[in-house]
Amino acid sequence: MNKHQTLPGNSESRNTMPLKRSTFAAPRFTRTALAATILGAAAILSGCGTNPDRMNTGSIPDDYRTRHPITLTEVEHTLDIPIASGDRELTIGMSDAVGGFAADYLASSSGTIQILLPQGSPNAGAASLMRRQIRQALIGRGVPAPRIIETSYQAGASGDAAPVRLSYVAITAVTNQCGQWPEDLQANTFSNRNWQNFGCATQANLAAQIANPMDLVTPRAQAPIDATRRSTVIGLYRQGKDTSSN
Repeated sequence: MNKHQTLPGNSESRNTMPLKRSTFAAPRFTRTALAATILGAAAILSGCGTNPDRMNTGSIPDDYRTRHPITLTEVEHTLDIPIASGDRELTIGMSDAVGGFAADYLASSSGTIQILLPQGSPNAGAASLMRRQIRQALIGRGVPAPRIIETSYQAGASGDAAPVRLSYVAITAVTNQCGQWPEDLQANTFSNRNWQNFGCATQANLAAQIANPMDLVTPRAQAPIDATRRSTVIGLYRQGKDTSSN
Protein backbone atom coordinates (compact mmCIF):
# COMPACT_ATOMS: atom_id res chain seq x y z
CA MET A 1 0.00 0.00 0.00
CA ASN A 2 1.22 3.41 -0.90
CA LYS A 3 1.94 5.34 2.27
CA HIS A 4 0.84 8.60 0.68
CA GLN A 5 -2.64 7.34 -0.18
CA THR A 6 -5.47 8.66 1.94
CA LEU A 7 -8.05 6.13 2.95
CA PRO A 8 -11.77 7.05 2.85
CA GLY A 9 -12.12 6.55 6.57
CA ASN A 10 -9.06 8.59 7.43
CA SER A 11 -9.54 11.42 9.94
CA GLU A 12 -7.68 13.85 7.71
CA SER A 13 -10.24 13.38 4.99
CA ARG A 14 -13.12 13.91 7.42
CA ASN A 15 -11.64 17.15 8.75
CA THR A 16 -10.84 18.57 5.34
CA MET A 17 -14.21 18.23 3.59
CA PRO A 18 -16.39 20.02 6.19
CA LEU A 19 -13.88 22.87 6.34
CA LYS A 20 -14.28 23.44 2.62
CA ARG A 21 -18.08 23.41 2.88
CA SER A 22 -18.17 26.02 5.63
CA THR A 23 -15.76 28.24 3.76
CA PHE A 24 -18.01 28.46 0.68
CA ALA A 25 -21.40 28.24 2.41
CA ALA A 26 -20.92 31.23 4.75
CA PRO A 27 -20.71 33.91 2.01
CA ARG A 28 -23.76 32.53 0.27
CA PHE A 29 -25.74 32.66 3.49
CA THR A 30 -24.63 36.25 4.19
CA ARG A 31 -25.60 37.45 0.74
CA THR A 32 -28.98 35.75 0.99
CA ALA A 33 -29.74 37.30 4.38
CA LEU A 34 -28.70 40.76 3.16
CA ALA A 35 -30.91 40.48 0.11
CA ALA A 36 -33.84 39.38 2.25
CA THR A 37 -33.31 42.32 4.61
CA ILE A 38 -33.27 44.82 1.74
CA LEU A 39 -36.42 43.35 0.21
CA GLY A 40 -38.16 43.43 3.59
CA ALA A 41 -37.26 47.08 4.17
CA ALA A 42 -38.44 47.99 0.67
CA ALA A 43 -41.74 46.24 1.30
CA ILE A 44 -42.24 48.15 4.55
CA LEU A 45 -41.46 51.50 2.91
CA SER A 46 -43.75 50.81 -0.03
CA GLY A 47 -46.50 49.87 2.40
CA CYS A 48 -46.12 53.20 4.16
CA GLY A 49 -46.28 55.03 0.84
CA THR A 50 -49.42 53.34 -0.46
CA ASN A 51 -51.35 53.17 2.81
CA PRO A 52 -50.97 56.52 4.66
CA ASP A 53 -51.91 56.66 8.29
CA ARG A 54 -55.45 57.89 8.65
CA MET A 55 -54.79 59.22 12.16
CA ASN A 56 -52.94 62.20 10.72
CA THR A 57 -52.81 64.37 13.84
CA GLY A 58 -49.90 66.50 12.61
CA SER A 59 -51.82 68.04 9.70
CA ILE A 60 -55.44 68.30 10.79
CA PRO A 61 -57.27 70.86 8.57
CA ASP A 62 -58.29 73.06 11.48
CA ASP A 63 -57.07 76.56 10.62
CA TYR A 64 -58.87 79.33 12.53
CA ARG A 65 -58.24 81.71 9.60
CA THR A 66 -60.46 79.49 7.47
CA ARG A 67 -63.07 79.13 10.19
CA HIS A 68 -63.15 82.89 10.88
CA PRO A 69 -62.21 84.52 7.56
CA ILE A 70 -61.80 88.27 7.18
CA THR A 71 -64.17 89.55 4.52
CA LEU A 72 -65.09 92.92 3.03
CA THR A 73 -68.70 93.93 3.45
CA GLU A 74 -70.90 97.00 3.73
CA VAL A 75 -71.17 98.10 7.35
CA GLU A 76 -73.04 100.97 9.01
CA HIS A 77 -70.78 103.12 11.20
CA THR A 78 -72.52 105.12 13.91
CA LEU A 79 -71.76 107.63 16.64
CA ASP A 80 -74.29 108.36 19.38
CA ILE A 81 -74.01 111.79 21.00
CA PRO A 82 -75.89 111.96 24.31
CA ILE A 83 -77.79 115.22 24.69
CA ALA A 84 -79.31 116.38 27.95
CA SER A 85 -82.50 118.41 28.05
CA GLY A 86 -80.64 121.51 29.23
CA ASP A 87 -77.72 121.34 26.79
CA ARG A 88 -77.31 124.36 24.56
CA GLU A 89 -73.93 123.74 22.87
CA LEU A 90 -71.47 120.95 22.19
CA THR A 91 -68.88 120.27 24.83
CA ILE A 92 -65.20 119.89 23.99
CA GLY A 93 -65.52 116.12 24.26
CA MET A 94 -68.50 116.08 21.91
CA SER A 95 -66.70 118.25 19.36
CA ASP A 96 -63.65 115.97 19.44
CA ALA A 97 -65.84 112.90 18.97
CA VAL A 98 -67.60 114.48 15.99
CA GLY A 99 -64.24 115.47 14.49
CA GLY A 100 -62.87 111.94 14.80
CA PHE A 101 -66.01 110.50 13.25
CA ALA A 102 -65.72 112.94 10.34
CA ALA A 103 -62.09 111.91 9.77
CA ASP A 104 -63.07 108.24 9.66
CA TYR A 105 -65.87 109.03 7.23
CA LEU A 106 -63.60 110.93 4.85
CA ALA A 107 -61.05 108.09 4.91
CA SER A 108 -63.49 105.27 4.19
CA SER A 109 -66.61 106.58 2.45
CA SER A 110 -67.75 108.93 -0.27
CA GLY A 111 -71.49 108.55 0.34
CA THR A 112 -73.83 110.51 2.55
CA ILE A 113 -73.60 111.01 6.29
CA GLN A 114 -76.83 111.22 8.28
CA ILE A 115 -77.74 113.20 11.37
CA LEU A 116 -80.63 111.43 13.12
CA LEU A 117 -82.52 113.57 15.65
CA PRO A 118 -84.80 112.07 18.33
CA GLN A 119 -88.51 112.83 18.28
CA GLY A 120 -90.90 112.50 21.20
CA SER A 121 -88.23 112.39 23.88
CA PRO A 122 -87.72 114.95 26.70
CA ASN A 123 -84.47 116.13 25.08
CA ALA A 124 -85.91 116.49 21.58
CA GLY A 125 -85.83 120.30 21.78
CA ALA A 126 -82.20 120.42 22.88
CA ALA A 127 -81.21 117.93 20.19
CA SER A 128 -82.92 120.01 17.51
CA LEU A 129 -81.14 123.10 18.78
CA MET A 130 -77.72 121.47 18.65
CA ARG A 131 -78.07 119.89 15.22
CA ARG A 132 -76.71 123.06 13.59
CA GLN A 133 -73.58 122.91 15.71
CA ILE A 134 -73.09 119.25 14.79
CA ARG A 135 -73.55 120.07 11.13
CA GLN A 136 -71.05 122.93 11.30
CA ALA A 137 -68.58 120.70 13.13
CA LEU A 138 -68.78 118.15 10.32
CA ILE A 139 -68.34 120.80 7.64
CA GLY A 140 -65.45 122.33 9.54
CA ARG A 141 -63.67 118.94 9.50
CA GLY A 142 -63.94 118.68 5.72
CA VAL A 143 -67.25 116.90 5.10
CA PRO A 144 -68.98 118.45 2.04
CA ALA A 145 -72.28 120.06 3.00
CA PRO A 146 -74.32 118.33 0.21
CA ARG A 147 -73.40 114.94 1.69
CA ILE A 148 -74.98 115.72 5.07
CA ILE A 149 -78.59 114.56 5.44
CA GLU A 150 -80.76 115.43 8.44
CA THR A 151 -83.54 113.06 9.46
CA SER A 152 -85.28 111.90 12.64
CA TYR A 153 -86.25 108.75 14.50
CA GLN A 154 -89.02 108.06 16.99
CA ALA A 155 -87.68 107.95 20.54
CA GLY A 156 -89.55 106.88 23.64
CA ALA A 157 -90.99 109.35 26.12
CA SER A 158 -88.97 107.88 28.98
CA GLY A 159 -86.42 109.80 30.98
CA ASP A 160 -83.48 108.37 29.04
CA ALA A 161 -81.49 110.88 27.02
CA ALA A 162 -82.10 109.82 23.43
CA PRO A 163 -78.86 110.46 21.52
CA VAL A 164 -78.26 112.31 18.30
CA ARG A 165 -76.91 109.64 15.98
CA LEU A 166 -74.41 110.18 13.17
CA SER A 167 -74.35 107.43 10.59
CA TYR A 168 -72.68 106.48 7.31
CA VAL A 169 -72.12 103.26 5.35
CA ALA A 170 -68.71 102.07 4.16
CA ILE A 171 -66.92 98.94 2.97
CA THR A 172 -65.26 97.47 6.05
CA ALA A 173 -63.10 94.46 6.89
CA VAL A 174 -65.00 92.22 9.31
CA THR A 175 -65.14 88.63 10.49
CA ASN A 176 -68.01 86.49 11.71
CA GLN A 177 -69.51 86.93 15.17
CA CYS A 178 -67.37 85.71 18.04
CA GLY A 179 -68.56 83.96 21.19
CA GLN A 180 -70.12 80.94 19.47
CA TRP A 181 -69.84 77.66 21.45
CA PRO A 182 -71.86 75.06 19.52
CA GLU A 183 -69.96 72.06 20.93
CA ASP A 184 -69.03 70.77 24.35
CA LEU A 185 -65.31 71.33 24.94
CA GLN A 186 -64.98 68.02 26.78
CA ALA A 187 -66.30 66.14 23.77
CA ASN A 188 -63.43 67.51 21.67
CA THR A 189 -60.62 66.10 23.82
CA PHE A 190 -59.63 63.08 21.73
CA SER A 191 -59.96 64.70 18.30
CA ASN A 192 -57.15 67.21 19.07
CA ARG A 193 -58.92 70.05 17.26
CA ASN A 194 -59.50 73.70 18.10
CA TRP A 195 -62.87 74.69 19.47
CA GLN A 196 -65.23 76.77 17.36
CA ASN A 197 -64.48 80.15 18.95
CA PHE A 198 -60.69 79.67 18.90
CA GLY A 199 -58.93 82.47 16.98
CA CYS A 200 -62.07 84.56 16.44
CA ALA A 201 -60.93 87.43 18.66
CA THR A 202 -57.54 87.52 16.94
CA GLN A 203 -59.18 87.75 13.52
CA ALA A 204 -61.63 90.40 14.73
CA ASN A 205 -58.83 92.55 16.15
CA LEU A 206 -56.82 92.20 12.95
CA ALA A 207 -59.83 93.25 10.86
CA ALA A 208 -60.41 96.27 13.10
CA GLN A 209 -56.82 97.43 12.58
CA ILE A 210 -57.09 97.50 8.79
CA ALA A 211 -57.31 101.18 7.93
CA ASN A 212 -57.78 100.66 4.20
CA PRO A 213 -59.82 97.54 3.33
CA MET A 214 -58.53 97.69 -0.24
CA ASP A 215 -55.14 96.58 1.08
CA LEU A 216 -56.68 93.10 1.31
CA VAL A 217 -57.58 93.22 -2.37
CA THR A 218 -54.53 94.70 -4.05
CA PRO A 219 -51.31 96.47 -3.04
CA ARG A 220 -51.11 100.23 -3.23
CA ALA A 221 -49.21 102.08 -5.92
CA GLN A 222 -45.56 102.77 -5.23
CA ALA A 223 -44.90 106.19 -3.78
CA PRO A 224 -42.57 108.52 -5.71
CA ILE A 225 -38.90 108.31 -4.79
CA ASP A 226 -37.02 110.96 -2.87
CA ALA A 227 -34.45 112.00 -5.47
CA THR A 228 -32.51 114.19 -3.04
CA ARG A 229 -32.17 111.44 -0.46
CA ARG A 230 -31.20 108.90 -3.09
CA SER A 231 -28.46 111.17 -4.41
CA THR A 232 -27.12 111.71 -0.88
CA VAL A 233 -27.02 107.98 -0.09
CA ILE A 234 -25.29 107.11 -3.37
CA GLY A 235 -22.69 109.82 -2.78
CA LEU A 236 -21.91 108.55 0.74
CA TYR A 237 -21.74 104.98 -0.52
CA ARG A 238 -19.18 105.89 -3.14
CA GLN A 239 -17.08 107.59 -0.47
CA GLY A 240 -17.24 104.51 1.75
CA LYS A 241 -19.14 106.32 4.50
CA ASP A 242 -22.09 105.25 6.61
CA THR A 243 -25.33 105.92 4.73
CA SER A 244 -27.78 105.22 7.57
CA SER A 245 -27.00 108.19 9.81
CA ASN A 246 -26.44 110.93 7.25
